[in-house]
Amino acid sequence: MNDKIIATEKLDAQLRSTLSALMDTMIPANEGFNAPSAGTDDIVNDVEQSMQGNALALLSEMLTRLNDQSAARFEDLDATARWQAFSELQRTDAHALRTLGSVVLQCYYRNDQVLESLGMEARSPFPLGNEVEQGDWSLLDPVKARGSFYREV
Repeated sequence: MNDKIIATEKLDAQLRSTLSALMDTMIPANEGFNAPSAGTDDIVNDVEQSMQGNALALLSEMLTRLNDQSAARFEDLDATARWQAFSELQRTDAHALRTLGSVVLQCYYRNDQVLESLGMEARSPFPLGNEVEQGDWSLLDPVKARGSFYREV
């Protein structure tokens, strides 16, 4: 018998709106580089799809606490009040925020509009690959000279 549970629940509309506002606070839009905020629908969708199981439950609890600790819903606050609530969240719920931050960064930097704002092609790196500038390989000489520090088996 299969004892795995497949979670199909997603965030409700209110928590999704809070997530979008929180992500916008984390990575705001930059018009100079034509970069979107992390709170755009495409990126929020990607984050929500990437968060599964316990991570999604942790996110939901964090967003609920974020709304509860504020005088109003997080997305209804002005920029200064949002930043204060975000700073408080960093202090009180650092683990959940780090988890979210990691997923937000992954999803943000694979978004086509973000890649184009960085001057990259919005495509998969394979099969064409990406050109990587050669660096100064002599920087590895001290590591090579150190010798092995592991035990042979």
